[in-house]
Amino acid sequence: MSKRKNKNLVLENIRLVTAGAKGIAIGRTDEGKTVMVSGAIPGDLVNVRVKKAKSKYYEGEAVDLLEKSPDRVDPKCIHFGVCGGCKWQNMSYEKQLHFKQEEVYNNIKRIGGIENFETLPILGSAEQYFYRNKMEFSFSNSRWLTQYEISSEENFGSRDALGFHIPGMWSKILDLKECFLQEEPSNTIRLAVKEYAVQNGLDFFDVRNHDGFLRTLMMRQNSRGEWMVLFQLYHEEKENREKLFEFLIETFPQIKTLVYAINPKPNDSIYDLDINTYYGEGFLMEEMDGLQFKIGPKSFFQTNYKQALELYRKTLEFADLKGDEVVYDLYTGTGTIAQYVARKAKQVIGIESVQEAIDAAVEHAALNGLNNTTFYCGDMKDIFNEEFLATHPKADVLITDPPRDGMHQKVVEQILQLAPEKIVYVSCNSATQARDLALMKDDYTLVKILPVDMFPQTHHVENIALLIKK
Repeated sequence: MSKRKNKNLVLENIRLVTAGAKGIAIGRTDEGKTVMVSGAIPGDLVNVRVKKAKSKYYEGEAVDLLEKSPDRVDPKCIHFGVCGGCKWQNMSYEKQLHFKQEEVYNNIKRIGGIENFETLPILGSAEQYFYRNKMEFSFSNSRWLTQYEISSEENFGSRDALGFHIPGMWSKILDLKECFLQEEPSNTIRLAVKEYAVQNGLDFFDVRNHDGFLRTLMMRQNSRGEWMVLFQLYHEEKENREKLFEFLIETFPQIKTLVYAINPKPNDSIYDLDINTYYGEGFLMEEMDGLQFKIGPKSFFQTNYKQALELYRKTLEFADLKGDEVVYDLYTGTGTIAQYVARKAKQVIGIESVQEAIDAAVEHAALNGLNNTTFYCGDMKDIFNEEFLATHPKADVLITDPPRDGMHQKVVEQILQLAPEKIVYVSCNSATQARDLALMKDDYTLVKILPVDMFPQTHHVENIALLIKK
């Protein structure tokens, strides 16, 4: 079938019955061919414009909603369907949890090829909105216009925007009027920054020509209601910068620290930039069940604080430590999980590839008076090798929390050689987790899994798996 025919092909009366990878709704044609549909939810009856036709499936978008799913709810946000940040905001939270649990279970069975394990009920988030403690926004002098605005040929005057990148269009910024991901005063601060900048003639970033003054705005908060504000500026304008910062500090007493970076690079990454502290200490402190953590502008810290705490509690529960175990924590990051379990272990060894994260882990261990933790920096597949295993105590329990790509095959092989009695595998991608579990199933029994919802209104889901050596 030609691409031109694909674009003109509309599949009629498709009943969507379940959710697939990345939150796509799935139905079937009368002939039994799979149809993967964006812009709809399971239970909807829709007409689908085909974007891609393969021998076994179609991919397309819903163009007509013929019958609403009983699980549909009214989305809270006026930007729903445009910004792309909360794609399941039009589905009941109970049904979101259902499909997340189903996805994890199916991935373990189909990709992992594993049967006969216990699936605990998914741990839902107490907060379904305003659950993020970190948000990043971009400035643009050419805000994204809807098709209606473009066709109207009106003169919209200022095109300045402060908000999110439109999915798939990096140069286009949606000017946010509201957002339900971070609690107040996040929205109020963002809107105040934009209004001040417009009124005072501050230049918004031109992403195509690489020019302008204001580039990005990041806000972090801790559980005590203290806030950090970070600006990226394309170049220095000292007077304008200081006046803007003073306005924010005077207007919002919640701001505990205000920091900034000058960034003339092609990208917005802050990790290779020097951070300047204008106000406060340049960091926030966070507490988790008696542990203290120093959160700086570059720190990795779980964005859903309350649910992260539940995740750590369940990880410790799965590990079931008695106090005399040696624990390995792979992909330890800033050592949050390592330190959370250290109070119940004899010794904890953490490994991570980012030196700044290891430095933070060491600092946090000292801050919390933990003298039974040791941290090593290096690429996991290189440092976690036979020599490392030969010169360190054998692990009784191994905890691993890799990135979305899962573990390198060499790391899995080294785990099998290390042969700990127990493995607790925390994952943000159950598909790659299932792939890794398949490599270990001859040596380990998968006892149970617990899906954890860290990101309500999205398709993302974490999963904790407990493995016992055969």
